[in-house]
Amino acid sequence: MERYAPGKAQKFVVMAIVVAWAGFIALASSWAFQSYHATVKAAEDRVSTSSLVVATHAKWIYEFGAQATGRLVDFVESGRAPPQVGEVQDIRAALQGLPGAVQAYVVAADGRTLYSTDPGLKPIDIRDREYFKALEAGREDYVSSLLISRLSGDQIFVFSRRFEKAGIFAGVVTVSLSTELMKPIWEAVNLGGNFAVSFIRDDGQLVARYPKPEAGLDMSGYVLFTDYLKRAPTGTYMAEASPLDGVQRIVGYRKVEGTPFVAVAAADLDLLMRPFWHNIEILVVVTALACLGSIGAAFRIRSLLRIQDAQSAALQNALDKNELLLREIHHRVKNNLQSVMSLIRIHLKPGEQSQALTDRIKAMVAVHELIYQHDAYAALDAAQLVRRVTENVIGAYGSRVQVDFDLAPLCVSNDRATALALLVNEVVSNSLKYAFETHENGRIEIGLHGEETDDMASLTIADNGIGFDPAAASRGTGTKLMEGSLRQLDGSYTLDGSDGTRFSAQLKLL
Repeated sequence: MERYAPGKAQKFVVMAIVVAWAGFIALASSWAFQSYHATVKAAEDRVSTSSLVVATHAKWIYEFGAQATGRLVDFVESGRAPPQVGEVQDIRAALQGLPGAVQAYVVAADGRTLYSTDPGLKPIDIRDREYFKALEAGREDYVSSLLISRLSGDQIFVFSRRFEKAGIFAGVVTVSLSTELMKPIWEAVNLGGNFAVSFIRDDGQLVARYPKPEAGLDMSGYVLFTDYLKRAPTGTYMAEASPLDGVQRIVGYRKVEGTPFVAVAAADLDLLMRPFWHNIEILVVVTALACLGSIGAAFRIRSLLRIQDAQSAALQNALDKNELLLREIHHRVKNNLQSVMSLIRIHLKPGEQSQALTDRIKAMVAVHELIYQHDAYAALDAAQLVRRVTENVIGAYGSRVQVDFDLAPLCVSNDRATALALLVNEVVSNSLKYAFETHENGRIEIGLHGEETDDMASLTIADNGIGFDPAAASRGTGTKLMEGSLRQLDGSYTLDGSDGTRFSAQLKLL
């Protein structure tokens, strides 16, 4: 009979420990590698999404500046400007609706300021400013880099446009914006730590940044312009040291189409990588404890590895679920941002009223309020949504019209709730605006009922107002929104204006 050999058993235990630790080290290294890349990928996704937010604001600001300077040029060249006699003339009436933090000026070719919205204007000569010289040299419009205002000492950037008299350069109109407008964008992005948001002109000149820099900056020789923007109009990269403050950041950039701007959101790399380093610290502690424990309990290595495998599977399952939820959140945010942007583009037409835009956005907000208040992530109470949207519109108009509801307990999916809210908002708003101009004791009746077939619902909104001829009605913004909402709801509608106005629609809510 073969003798028991303790040495062989010990060698076997040592070999088992070595093999187990080799496997553990390989697993830990793989986990650390995957954790690092997952953390970096999450950080890149976050700054990329943030750069889209910054780009959206940059697009709006550019369109605002272009429209404001265009209005000023038309005001001056059309002859509607009051005669200029000595002192600077106040032109605030020509730019009604211009935000108070924005100042506009009309400067003649000889440097004299002719008109202004700035009540505290001091005599200054801007002919040495690039935004004046470029227009004098023949450019139609110009967006300046970051400047220090000679009037207030604040950091500003300027939109300017030339105007002519008899085909000859006669001066420039300018709209000055404070870089303080970057603060709300910075607060909305909120990447945490030492992060920053910026507008950079496509020639590399810094236009605006928050937190504010000490001075302007020429970034044309920086890697963003020498390398990354040449490869792609949008992306992310690691900045070892910011050219402004030397902080290491991960940067999301995006060329803003139709503008001279590059939008940048730069996150604090150290902050975003803290979860990874925290995980590494935990891994080191666990490894040390496992090493000490394995010396006296080698026989438990196998079971510990099984536990670790189960934990890894559970973590992966949780990660998969979180990624699914994150994708869903991004999908909803994207859709809502696109909807809001579409509404804003529609309302930039001349003659539209901002109240209508406010009401429509409130209708969208009502959907989210119901989702968050009731944890209704799949479907909402359609009756409650219709009631809330209607009450919001009534409150916005301050109307004393009596509203009677006849609402069945139906559900509407989250994907269709916004369309339903906008549809109700448009129809009720139209009744309040047009139905009761000369009619007292106004009444609106709103009904929502399920149909017996095809999973359809019936929505009726009727008023006892003055009525109208649907064939003679013009197709405005509201009509387009109603029809767009109905398409999203796979619905159809009819209008009867013979005795008051009655809107009837067949909708698919789920």
